[in-house]
Amino acid sequence: MNISAIIKLTVSMALFGSIGFFTVHTGVPAIELVFIRCICATLFLGGMWLITGGHKTEKWDKKEILRTLLCGVFIVLNWVFLFKAFEEMSISIAISIYNLAPIFVLIFGALFLKEKMTIQALLATLTCFIGSMFIIGLNNFISLSEFMKSGFIWALLSALFYAFTMLTSKTIIKLSSYALTYIQTAVGIIILLPFVNFSLFEGLTTTNWLYILGTGFIHTGFVYYLFFDSIRSLSTILVSVLVFVDPVVAILLDMLLLDFMPSFMQTAGIVLIFGGIFYTIYVPKKKRVPRSRSEASATEPPHL
Repeated sequence: MNISAIIKLTVSMALFGSIGFFTVHTGVPAIELVFIRCICATLFLGGMWLITGGHKTEKWDKKEILRTLLCGVFIVLNWVFLFKAFEEMSISIAISIYNLAPIFVLIFGALFLKEKMTIQALLATLTCFIGSMFIIGLNNFISLSEFMKSGFIWALLSALFYAFTMLTSKTIIKLSSYALTYIQTAVGIIILLPFVNFSLFEGLTTTNWLYILGTGFIHTGFVYYLFFDSIRSLSTILVSVLVFVDPVVAILLDMLLLDFMPSFMQTAGIVLIFGGIFYTIYVPKKKRVPRSRSEASATEPPHL
């Protein structure tokens, strides 16, 4: 067992779990925050790519580059929707819904890749769906407009594009991790540039900028470095379990530092969602033979 790799992955997931706390203190909206995040990540990861000499040994493939560009679009939308969800709802609730992505991978695999969905996967999907309904509390909304303002749609869209990112990235096997993420974050800069309101950066405090740069260099650059440097040395099962450090840290910080206290129904919903995800990723593995491509994708570590 590679203890160093385990520590690196655990630290990366713990750091990423604090991104919601950083986000609410940046003082800028989702699009502007993701734009700065992409710039910081491109500089950091591009630098690491050059330092490690990876740029000299890259195997470029036109089809993979096109898929990487598409994956870049997906990951940028994933970030924008997640940060917009943070603006409208508690971090704990947004993260819980966001982590439904592995379940969506199973569903998309069954719908579009003609993969057979097992009874275990169906039960897990139903459990997660019920959990999401408990979390959002549909009975608390008396109109569609209130439901739309709840942030649920943004969180759900972030999970969907998270799933699209995982499915697309599974088809990219020749490019190195650094080249893959460097291209994706560079795509983010280009896509978001026309939509950024630069006047929103005026009047920001030093504290705001520290949180903004933290989401870029720490939560994207440094976390990516630790993440990709560790997963190559660990089994898929171990990686799948350790990624749960991310939502646990996010929920704990939300409760300890931002005074969020979930209701009984919300607590039950969080437990149902993560119970269903954990069951999908870990428990049934020993029983599934053969393992389908969609299920394999669902157990891959998240594309942060």
